[in-house]
Amino acid sequence: MLQAATRAVLIGPMIAASMLLAGCGTSPEPASGAVAGASSSQAAAVAPVAAPGEAVAAGSSVPGDLAAAADPATLPDGALYRNPANGRDEVIVDNIGRTALLIGDSQSEPARSWPRRALAGIGYEVFFCGRGGTGYVASYGTTGNYIDALQRGDWHLPYGFPPLVVIEGGGNDAKQGASDEQIVANAERLIKTIKQRYPGAKLAMVGTLAKGADHGGGRRTEVDALLGTVAADHGIPFVSVGDWLTRYGLEDKLADAVHMNDSGHRALGKLLGSRLAALGLGLE
Repeated sequence: MLQAATRAVLIGPMIAASMLLAGCGTSPEPASGAVAGASSSQAAAVAPVAAPGEAVAAGSSVPGDLAAAADPATLPDGALYRNPANGRDEVIVDNIGRTALLIGDSQSEPARSWPRRALAGIGYEVFFCGRGGTGYVASYGTTGNYIDALQRGDWHLPYGFPPLVVIEGGGNDAKQGASDEQIVANAERLIKTIKQRYPGAKLAMVGTLAKGADHGGGRRTEVDALLGTVAADHGIPFVSVGDWLTRYGLEDKLADAVHMNDSGHRALGKLLGSRLAALGLGLE
């Protein structure tokens, strides 16, 4: 059973030149006290809160007439706030101290996906930045890869300081033919950015779900191993999933060639949750 509510943030295109929409999933608990790092004199762009799961507009520059003095602690969950410390638009998240930031692709995107279930199972609410079809190098349509999407505002990071950041993916990089050098370079850019933005957070990586080298895992399994090397080089806990489909007999729980059905999401969620807990990443 899920032990915490999950929060989904999907970043979409601007729907009007004069406004920004901001939103994320519901939070069962109100924020307690002020969010650190801001004062009532700081400028913020505040927009209507979208319903859970609705798209959030891209975070390009905020029109001047939308800027207003605001204390971020008074803003509603899901509001978009211009962080004066870095000049970036970020999302207000209730209960940020119990929230894990999850960056990922279509494996993580569904509200009841296996990575989200795993994080909920070890006590976290989940804030998702990502989209199917993306990866460390892979982009999808107008949405950039992980690091480019974050830097240019396709997706917005949460305001405040989540205790855990998890990066999942690599499958689309394998599919789109990204080279080892490209994957490593962008993974390191992303890791550097996350460490700079959330210096007190624990950081973990989850690899590329596949069947294993001896069972047709192919490039997906290779990318999983490559990401494990990157994580080791940076001292980041890593969960290799490059052979889990065959190791745990889960091929019959696939909805298609690479994505799980609901039963598969439940099974993988339990497996990943136990690995993350064993790495000491559960919420204390």
